[in-house]
Amino acid sequence: MSLAINLEVKKDVLCIRLSGELDHHTAEELRERSSQLIEGENIKHIILNLEELGFMDSSGLGVILGRYKQIKQKHGEMVVCAISPAVNRLFEMSGLFKIIRLEPSEENALQRLGVA
Repeated sequence: MSLAINLEVKKDVLCIRLSGELDHHTAEELRERSSQLIEGENIKHIILNLEELGFMDSSGLGVILGRYKQIKQKHGEMVVCAISPAVNRLFEMSGLFKIIRLEPSEENALQRLGVA
């Protein structure tokens, strides 16, 4: 299974919706596409919608951490929403929830960032 990447800009927020598998085969495409938008569109915040993401490995964690650092340099925030149980466990084990907020839905995340 591959990765479907849906990127949407709402004001200064980049909504990243992923479905499929985020692994070493698909991580580079996500890194390139999201980085281009963050720099090109003056993005300040990121919402990661992982509801349809069935699998993620350490390469995926690396891409997410890299985008987190990119956003932090702009004094922005990254919010994860609608996370699947398997990916939720990976986030917990890696400690990502200590730096990235979890919201139940994309709508909640947009409200949290003042966009909805």
